[in-house]
Amino acid sequence: MTLNNGTTTPQGPIAGAARKPGYAGTLAAACGAVFVAQVANALPASLLGLFQQDLDTHGSQLTWITAAFMIAVVCFEFTFGILGDLFGRRKLVAAGTALVATGSTVAALAPTVQVLWIGTALNGLGAGAMFPGSLTAITAVTRSMRERAHAVALWSGFLSAGAAVSPLLGGMFAKVGSWRGSFWVLVALAVASMVITLALATESKAPEGRKFDVSGQITFAAGLILVLYGAVEGPESGWTSVPVMLSLTLGICFLAGFVVVELGADSPIFDLKLFRNRAFTVSSVVAVIGMLAFLGACFAMSMWMGPVQHQDPMRVAILFLLLQGPAFLLVPAVSRLLHRVAASWLLTSGFALMAIGSLLFTRLDVTDPGLAPFVTPALLIGIGFALTVSSVTAVALNSVPPHLAGMASATTNMLRDLGFALGPVVVGAVALSNAATAFAANLAGTYLPRDQLAAARGIAEAGGPIAVNSLPPGTPGSAAHGLALDALGSGFSTAFLICGIAAALAALLTAVGMIGVRPHHSPAPSAAEPSPTERDVVPQPAAE
Repeated sequence: MTLNNGTTTPQGPIAGAARKPGYAGTLAAACGAVFVAQVANALPASLLGLFQQDLDTHGSQLTWITAAFMIAVVCFEFTFGILGDLFGRRKLVAAGTALVATGSTVAALAPTVQVLWIGTALNGLGAGAMFPGSLTAITAVTRSMRERAHAVALWSGFLSAGAAVSPLLGGMFAKVGSWRGSFWVLVALAVASMVITLALATESKAPEGRKFDVSGQITFAAGLILVLYGAVEGPESGWTSVPVMLSLTLGICFLAGFVVVELGADSPIFDLKLFRNRAFTVSSVVAVIGMLAFLGACFAMSMWMGPVQHQDPMRVAILFLLLQGPAFLLVPAVSRLLHRVAASWLLTSGFALMAIGSLLFTRLDVTDPGLAPFVTPALLIGIGFALTVSSVTAVALNSVPPHLAGMASATTNMLRDLGFALGPVVVGAVALSNAATAFAANLAGTYLPRDQLAAARGIAEAGGPIAVNSLPPGTPGSAAHGLALDALGSGFSTAFLICGIAAALAALLTAVGMIGVRPHHSPAPSAAEPSPTERDVVPQPAAE
């Protein structure tokens, strides 16, 4: 997901220079770190059904398990980049792995879902440090554009591999024992990564011109957390309830304050002046909308198969290979395509494939547990994501002058991660709100025994239809299981529809918004000028 998070890049010496000492060890440590960070990110996806059963969770509580990680990443990724530049990337990565080890320990021992939230949030903080720290650590020990591109391509491969392997790890341990075992494995991986980092990685810093934007960080984090809290809790607590309305109002006020602060900041964490550029604005908007569609579809599928259909976690993991695997397998092909095809065309095509896949998901039958109907839409979404995840950055970077490429890269990646964070929140809000409405209507028109009707209504008021859907047979309220299942199917079908519309909108905005745009071309960096990290990660696309 994250390729550059507000970090500066060491100066790029001339091609052909001797490899710096510590290259191999630093590359091994960086690849191991980003693999662990992605495993921590994707691990809960195949376990939502087990969390619901073991921890007695309801809809919004499951949303927070997934959202807590990405919210932590988005809120603090710029600040972590600055920390690495000021105090050292090796220290930052080691601290991040220690946080992941701690968070995974908390998650493995969690007696309640609230404690599990704390564990995943700590994992998110750790990963938020590991993503920028590991990437800039390897750019600091490379001596040429070619060597740097090779190193970052390998880093990106381990990033994608972590996303693909993680659901299988969760499913395997859930199959043979408990979901808690998968978090203990993550603890071991994090500790091993920390040892490798401290033993092999070379320390590097770039403190020149780097300083904290404390006001910007506080207003951004507070505003985002409050708005997302209101969005998650709204479907179950009621959109007009005092906590939800207060949270949304304060969140909007903090975000408005963030805009004011950034406009006057000497060293802003989020340079709003970039949005004067039409092409950059378009790429930023579609980054949020498109990644919302992708992770929203992933979350909806994991909820559909887990807490709704109660399918085996390994079956969920198999489908996640179709969603995440193409990004790993197609990295070389997409890299070559970016040399030959305009990045905006790849971006449009990828979003279009994601839209088709999401719309095909709306045709699923919630009473059918078969995997076959999932295969085609999941594969389309996975291929679409593989085409878009790098292309969105290429479009952004080619829309700004070379001296703004570093900030453009960091801003685009933050917005992309914001889309990832919004995906589960928006999908959860849409699906659970619609399911609650549909279940209430279904319940009003049914002829259940009075005691079953009263029990189902009370359980739904406390935990939503997803709680009724999980009642054991014979318990009060369980007679309404079929009604709850139908309502959840309707709710998540609507959520898939929203993901499809979002992806289609992103495709349309890219196709129309980039008309007439000409990319900025710049000479290769010399020994005397810095080279923004992601200009080395993503080849410059052909002119449109």
